[in-house]
Amino acid sequence: MTTRKPLRMGMVGIGVGGAEMLPPMEAMPEIDLVAGADINPRVREAFATRYEAKAYASIEELCADPDVDAVWVSTPNRFHAEHTIIAANHGKHVVVEKPMALNLKEAEAMLEAVEKNGVKMVAGHTRSFTPPIRTMWRIINSGRIGQIRAMTVFAYSDWMLRPRTADELDINQGGGIPYRQGPHQIDTIRVLGGGLVRSVRGMVGQWMPERPIPGYYSAYLEFEDGTPATVVHNGYGYFLASELVPWGTDTQRYTPEERVRIRKQMQRGERDEEADKDGIRIGGSKEREIFRQENVEKWVPEDLGIVIVSCERGDIRHSPSGLYVYDDEGKHEIDLTPDRDMGPAARRAELEELYDAVMEGAPIYHTGQWGMATLEVCLAIMESAREHKEIMLTHQIPTPANYGDAKTFVKSPV
Repeated sequence: MTTRKPLRMGMVGIGVGGAEMLPPMEAMPEIDLVAGADINPRVREAFATRYEAKAYASIEELCADPDVDAVWVSTPNRFHAEHTIIAANHGKHVVVEKPMALNLKEAEAMLEAVEKNGVKMVAGHTRSFTPPIRTMWRIINSGRIGQIRAMTVFAYSDWMLRPRTADELDINQGGGIPYRQGPHQIDTIRVLGGGLVRSVRGMVGQWMPERPIPGYYSAYLEFEDGTPATVVHNGYGYFLASELVPWGTDTQRYTPEERVRIRKQMQRGERDEEADKDGIRIGGSKEREIFRQENVEKWVPEDLGIVIVSCERGDIRHSPSGLYVYDDEGKHEIDLTPDRDMGPAARRAELEELYDAVMEGAPIYHTGQWGMATLEVCLAIMESAREHKEIMLTHQIPTPANYGDAKTFVKSPV
């Protein structure tokens, strides 16, 4: 086997974001994790000890390190634009987590910095990278069951019960379901529908007194070609969408009993949210339980939710190990069971897209422009809710015609 030269990666925000991303980085030999930055001293110490890597207290220090080729930005949402621009100005390539930024002005400044400095940027950390979604795209574009006609995506999760810092409870700093979880659904719908959303009509819901941020949204999206899409995410954790699949459970991040306990603690003002949050940061008591489990479970809806694609001659949805395709010949399953030695497939795809672009000159498909278009839809849902009107969009770009040529693309049968 040919050994590929590793890409030397640094990560800024190595707490919770790091805890989720570090396992696939460990599993990918093409990535050499050389440094991390975080304002939390305990987190820095845990990171440095575990990875024998350099740990810095600021992104400026990390980006001044000549051994760092690229930076994974997983800091709080309000810093995504600032930290991406700092990295780009230091000549570092970037993967920025969702949401790309808090507003379109920030997103445009990020694009300018990337362009000016000649670096690569991937708008990452959405479920559109997963093998089932990419295989849905292949089926749609094969024409096997005709042209796409409609999409429905709905999620019921326990997202609002998870521990939150002060900035996560402030919508002006990118807090709430539309900012934090909207990109999973919107990016997926845009990939499958061709990218060009014409307009949005949406509503958000904020009905938990203990959480001053929206925990719900629903929206109707219309694509330029007339294809409709309906999206819903309810993160209040009373009912979970995973209960709707026969192999699912009533547990997501928390069991039913834990959800009851957490709600009561929050209602009484007794929850130690900082301790709970620290428990899922790198080196925390819950980190390995939540983020470092082997990827052996059957698919369940989780935060993306249930995706149903309707074409002229059939429908597509997730199965326990891949996809179900319903067509004129009946119901068929496509097995997409991942290679256990390759690490989490979605996260590896993001890393490989950056690696192939930086090291081998391959195109980036989830570009900054793509990320800005997804952000525009999320912002439009919130604007529509405030204004009670349809919002027309102006920053949309199409799904690349050669999207299926990506080296990281799942080459499964369709």
